[in-house]
Amino acid sequence: MGCGMGKSEQQLKKCDRVSISVPAATGKSFSLDHYKKNSMYWWWKRERLPQRGYDVSPSSSAIRAALLIQRWYRQYVARLEMRRRCTWNIFQSIEYAGEQDQIKLYNFFGFLMDHFTPTSSERNLISHIFRKNEICRDTEWERYFCYKSIKVPDSYTGPHLAFPMTFCGVSKLMEAFKHKQQLHARYVLQLLGETWRLLRILPNINQVSACHTKEITICGDLHGQLEDLLLIFYKNGLPSSEKPYVFNGDFVDRGKSSLEILLILFGFLLVYPNDVHLNRGNHEDHIVNLRYGFTKEVLGKYRLHGKKILKLLQKIFSGLPLATVIDHKVLIVHGGISDTTDLDTIARVDRHKYVSALRPPQQTHHGIHGTKSQALNNREVGGPAEGRRRVCSLTYHDSTLAQRHYLPRRSLNYPPTSSHLNSSVEEELKRRRRMAGFDQSYGEPQKSDSESDPESGETTDTDEQEWKQIVDMLWSDPMPQSGCIPNEVRGGGCYWGPDVTEEVLGRHNLLLLIRSHECKQEGYEFCHNRRVLTIFSASNYYEVGSNRGAYIKMGADLVPHFFQYQASMTSRELTLRQSVGWTERSALQALREKLFVHKSVLISAFQEFDPNHTGMISLSHWASATERVLKLGLPWRVLRPQLVSSTQFGMVDYQQWIRELSITDPKLEISDDSILETMYKNHSNLETIFRIIDADHSGLISFEEFRQTWKLLSSHLKTEISDKAIADLAQSIDFNKDGSIDINEFMEAFRLVDLSAHTRQPGAGSVDEPADLLHREYHLGQTC
Repeated sequence: MGCGMGKSEQQLKKCDRVSISVPAATGKSFSLDHYKKNSMYWWWKRERLPQRGYDVSPSSSAIRAALLIQRWYRQYVARLEMRRRCTWNIFQSIEYAGEQDQIKLYNFFGFLMDHFTPTSSERNLISHIFRKNEICRDTEWERYFCYKSIKVPDSYTGPHLAFPMTFCGVSKLMEAFKHKQQLHARYVLQLLGETWRLLRILPNINQVSACHTKEITICGDLHGQLEDLLLIFYKNGLPSSEKPYVFNGDFVDRGKSSLEILLILFGFLLVYPNDVHLNRGNHEDHIVNLRYGFTKEVLGKYRLHGKKILKLLQKIFSGLPLATVIDHKVLIVHGGISDTTDLDTIARVDRHKYVSALRPPQQTHHGIHGTKSQALNNREVGGPAEGRRRVCSLTYHDSTLAQRHYLPRRSLNYPPTSSHLNSSVEEELKRRRRMAGFDQSYGEPQKSDSESDPESGETTDTDEQEWKQIVDMLWSDPMPQSGCIPNEVRGGGCYWGPDVTEEVLGRHNLLLLIRSHECKQEGYEFCHNRRVLTIFSASNYYEVGSNRGAYIKMGADLVPHFFQYQASMTSRELTLRQSVGWTERSALQALREKLFVHKSVLISAFQEFDPNHTGMISLSHWASATERVLKLGLPWRVLRPQLVSSTQFGMVDYQQWIRELSITDPKLEISDDSILETMYKNHSNLETIFRIIDADHSGLISFEEFRQTWKLLSSHLKTEISDKAIADLAQSIDFNKDGSIDINEFMEAFRLVDLSAHTRQPGAGSVDEPADLLHREYHLGQTC
C-alpha cells in the first residue's frame, strides 16, 4: 500500500502536532485529533506499525500513524474514484446506445413513410405517429378536448381544482401528489387546456431579468422524479414573484411521476406566468416518450382518457419555448448549440409545427435530387468537415462502415445524399418489402411530397435549416476538442467545441451558456473555459447513490451558485465505499444483461480468435471481440476482474465464462431459439413498435398486428423470422387464449432472472470482492 515514510525520523520529531489535509475529493480537512478519534488510528498503532519495525513511542508514533493513514486514505479514495468513473461509463454507454437505437428505428420508419405509397399496408401501420394531428388544429381542439362532459364522481377523494389557478390550488395539488393521490381526468384536461392557451402566445426565447432583490433558480433534468422537485421546493422555496424559476426541459420519461411533475409545473406557470419559465427538452417529444416510459405511464394512470391527454400533451410540448435568456447575457437551453446556431433565427421559428423534433420537414423533389441535400451535408464526415478532429466517443465507429452496414440510413441531422438515393432506393424498397412480407406495389419517386402525402406540404431550405437548429438545441453535447461534428453517440444533434462556444456567445454578446441534457456525478459541471455550465437535477439517476442533483441560483451579478442534494434517504446514509459498491453492482448487472443477450454473437466472435477450437482466447482478444459486438466503448480489460471470475495464464475460457453468467431464459414453448435472442437484443425496439401499432392505446394487439410488428422489426434488423416462429410465439404468450396479446404481459413474459442472485441491501457486507458485485435479480433493459 505504499506505506513507507516520506520524511526521515529526525524531521518528524521536530513537530509535535500537525494538520493533515485529506485530498480535495473529500472536501474536508482533518486534524491529528480527528484521526485519534478514529479506531483505525489505534489499529495502525497497535498492529501494523510494530510489524513494520516502526517506533510507536508517544513522541513519534502519532505523527507516523497519521501520515501512514493519510497515504493509505489517498490511495483508497483514488481506487474508489477509478471504480466510480468506470461505473459511470457503463451506465452512460448503455443509455446513449438506447437513444441511438431509438433514432435508428425512427429513421427506418421515416424511410418507409418517405418512399412507400400512401396506401401501402406498412405505411398505414405507422403513419399516425408522423401525421399532423387534424383533430388538434387550433380551430377544433377545444371541442375535441372538452372536459365539461367528464363527470367527477362523489367517491373521488383527490384534489378539486378551481380556475383560474391560484397558489393555494397548486399547493393542494402538490400535497395530494405527495400522498400518492391521483388528479381526476377532468381536472387534468382542464389544466392542460389552460396551459396550452398560455404557451401558444409565448415567444420562442423567454427574456427574464435578475435583480438584487430576487435570485433566479435554474433547474435541470427531472425525468419524472417527483422527490427531486419537492426537495428543491423544500430547500429553496416555492415559485413566486419573489422567487422566479427556470426549468430546463426533460421533465418526463424514465421516472414514475412524470405527469405529476408536469401538472405541478404547469400549475405554477399559470399562477406566475412572468416568473416560471419552462424550456423544451429532447424528451418532450411523443416519439421519444414511446420508448422511455411516459406514454406507458399516462395510459396506465388514465385508461379511459389517456389518449386525449397524450394528444393534448403533444401540442403542449410543441408549444414549449426553446430557450431562456437572463439579462441578455446568460443563455439557457436544454442541449446546446452548433456552429450554425443563430438566436435571431430561433426567435422567428414556428416552433408549434415541430410536434416531434425528430421528424425533419418533408423534402421537396428538388431536395431529393441533390441540390438541397448536398448543401445540407456541409458538416457530414467525409465532406468539408473531414479535416476536423473527431471526438473520442464511447460508441464511435467509422461512418463509412456504418453507412455500408445500415444502408440506406439517415442521420437525424443529415439526410441522405442524392447518390445514395438514386443508386439504391428502388432495390432497397423491393428488398425490404419482401423481407417484411408485404405486397410488391411501391410508388415511384413522387414529384412532390405534398402530392403523395396530403398531410405534408412543400418545404424550403429555410425550413430545413430551422429544423436542424432546433435539433441541435435539444440534442447536442459539448466536447473538449475544437470543431463541430455529428453526435454519433446519441445519434442526433452535434458535438461542439470551445471554439464554437466562443464564436456563438461572442456573436450574441453572451457571457455564459447553461444547459442540461447530461447526467453529472456532482449535479453540475463547467467546461469550455467555464463558458458552458451543465446542470442536472435528477439525483440517483442511474442507481441509488450514483449522482447528486443540483440547482443554480443566480442574482444580478450573474454569478452561478450551486446547491447539491440527494433525494433518497438511503443514499444520504451510505458511506463513499458503500455508494460506489451499490452503483457498481447495478452497472455490472446491466452490463451482464447485454453480454447475455448477445451470447451467440459473442461466441462466434471469440471463435474467430480460436481457430484450433481450444475454448481459450487471450485477454486482449476477449476484450476486442466483446467491444466489437457490443460497441459500448468501454475499458473491457479494466472491467475483466469484475466480469471474468478466473483466467489461466492470461487466457479466458470463453465457453465457461458464458455459462457463468447464470441468467436463465423464460420458459416459453417456442421451437425457434433464435427468435428469443432477437427479442432480448431488441426488447425496447419491439415495445416501441408495439405502442406505435397500438394506435388506439388499448394495450392489446391482434395476432395479425403482432405478425406485422415482427415483420417490421425483422425488416429493420435485416434478419429473417419465419411466420411459423412468429405464430408459435404468439400462441405461447396469449395466456388467456382470447386471440389478442397484452403488451405488458408480453414484456413480462421475457423477463430474465439470475437464479443465483439474492437481494442485498445498501451497506450490507463487503463490496470489494468481484463475486459480491453480481448478486441481484433484474429485468432486461430496466437500468436506464
